Amino acid sequence: MGASGPDEVLRQDGIGVTDELDRLWTPYRMAYIRGESKPSDDSVAECPFCRIGAGSDDEAVLVVHRGSTAYVVLNLYPYAPGHLMVCPYRHVADYTDLDEAETDEVARLTQTAMRTLRSVSQAQGFNIGMNQGAVAGAGIAAHLHQHVVPRWSGDQNFMPIIGRTKTLPQLLTETRALVAAAWGSAG
Repeated sequence: MGASGPDEVLRQDGIGVTDELDRLWTPYRMAYIRGESKPSDDSVAECPFCRIGAGSDDEAVLVVHRGSTAYVVLNLYPYAPGHLMVCPYRHVADYTDLDEAETDEVARLTQTAMRTLRSVSQAQGFNIGMNQGAVAGAGIAAHLHQHVVPRWSGDQNFMPIIGRTKTLPQLLTETRALVAAAWGSAG
């Protein structure tokens, strides 16, 4: 990798000019970038959250827990190790469209997700939230889902800041097995 001299301007275009960034091969992200798993429309038939919710656990291998009105699944494109999503089974886009039972279960499952992630990974904090609508950052805006992202002191260390790289220390299936086994038993 070339170094920029004091008179050189750092370029971030990545078109053959050294931009001081190392690259890690992450081919699994290309499916997300291309939108290969994104629905072609907002219908139930195209919705991955509806398919996951209706599928068997053999098909939906990242499902951690199934409740009566909502389920918990590992994010296929996590922001951090153990990144979970709480999704109602019903295909609704807006938080205000949830009925009382769904609202209650989404809240309870979020609490259980936090307890479980603290138990299995010693998470020290969480980012919890919903992106309501495409303009608010929802990748799949047609089906409400709440993110539960565990955080640790120092998790934004030199890797993403200097190394421009995020690390996930474990395969998703291994993370799912740990979280599913501890689900409901964490105090």
